[in-house]
Amino acid sequence: MSTPTYDAVVVGSGPNGLSAAIVLQQAGLSVLLLEGKQQLGGGLRTAELTLPGFRHDICSAIHPLAAASPFLQTLPLAQYGLKYITPPVAAAHPFDDGTAATLVTSLADTAQSLGPDAAAYQRLLGPLVRQWPSIANDVLAPLHFPQHPLNMARFGLRALLPATVLARHFVSEKARGLLAGMAAHAIQPLSNLTTSAIGLVMLIAAHRNGWPLPQSGSQSIADALVAHFVALGGQIETGTYVRSLAQLPAARAVLLDVTPAQLLQIAGHSLSSIYQWQLRRYRYGMGVFKVDWALAEPIPFTAPGCTQAGTVHLGNTLTEIAASEQAASRGQHPAQPFVLLAQQSLFDATRAPAGRHTAWAYCHVPNGSRIDMTQAIERQVERFAPGFRARILGRHTFDTAQLEDYNPNYVGGDISGGLLDIRQLFTRPALRASPYRTSQRGLYLCSSATPPGGGVHGMCGYYAARRALQDVFHLPAPPLYRE
Repeated sequence: MSTPTYDAVVVGSGPNGLSAAIVLQQAGLSVLLLEGKQQLGGGLRTAELTLPGFRHDICSAIHPLAAASPFLQTLPLAQYGLKYITPPVAAAHPFDDGTAATLVTSLADTAQSLGPDAAAYQRLLGPLVRQWPSIANDVLAPLHFPQHPLNMARFGLRALLPATVLARHFVSEKARGLLAGMAAHAIQPLSNLTTSAIGLVMLIAAHRNGWPLPQSGSQSIADALVAHFVALGGQIETGTYVRSLAQLPAARAVLLDVTPAQLLQIAGHSLSSIYQWQLRRYRYGMGVFKVDWALAEPIPFTAPGCTQAGTVHLGNTLTEIAASEQAASRGQHPAQPFVLLAQQSLFDATRAPAGRHTAWAYCHVPNGSRIDMTQAIERQVERFAPGFRARILGRHTFDTAQLEDYNPNYVGGDISGGLLDIRQLFTRPALRASPYRTSQRGLYLCSSATPPGGGVHGMCGYYAARRALQDVFHLPAPPLYRE
């Protein structure tokens, strides 16, 4: 048997690949990170997509889970230039009557914006916000017995509910709409079980630390992770698109930041028949259609609070948002899609030339859709911000195929690495004792197709690397951050 060139090889430089590489390098191993593109970062990339001087986040933009990640918080990323900016309003949710629900760090102030549901909101969120430090590491982890089972049970009983059921805590359209916008980050019908989970996590994150955005763009998170990995002694090769395990140098462990579709292409011949069968049954979710704008002026939202928000959810009521998500999941393109919009340049002057602005938005569409949703998205913005179109200087769009071409992990435009419903919540990508192990010894999956799923938190990479450290190298993993 040939002597391994490296202890471990990690394929893919998204947040999970970078996190896995750092964990392995921290353990004193020799680690090689391979990236198919010339630029590192996966979904953490920023570029001038529209006009010169206008910097747009290509995929992820607002990062409450990155700032609150139990793993990323252990890293000295600020030393490598990473700086978070926290808008005064985490998210605003405007309505057709000209008002808006505003999610801010203060639980009391957020509750006050919900009128008759102020007390109900505090009863629902108050205990969860207080108990979050005791359950965060268990929520953002594979299925296991929690450290604080009673607190976890209180969260889980609510998180397992469909968002349409959890919304019954409230009587007003304002509170129900706010919850619906949060739950729609799950990218599935709001009538599905567990859609409350992502909604609650997003609300809790806002009340704990706000919804920050990285100065100069999401690329700065990747740049800081890369710099830390290199400082630890890690090695990187870009422009190396891996299509087969045969391309890799000899290593004791290989970790792939890919989804099941790419895993089958890269290593299918070496996997057991039952594991291949499970991977082929893996389900991808809805895709997204994304628009970036270069703007002459900020978006002229009517509702107070929206101009102080890093994120704005455009969907009006729970009924309208639920209908939009249901339609897209059934292969339809809603005339009034739920739109997730970010306006980073209001808080970060590096994003646009002086006096100019950027905006970033997407809606959910059927997986693999090639329909241009630009007009539908812009109508939704104009609906809550009359005069918006007159401020557009330039635009850039991504449909689902273009997103997948940019990043093959976005299969059919699915930016979450696979549907995160109750059937795949804890069995991503297959039902196994460890979701990170493949059927081939020494080969691991570290992408968002493993628990805890999508989002820029690095936890999938952390747990995959921890599994490899235990299995192959008999070494402990670094501890997670605890408040």
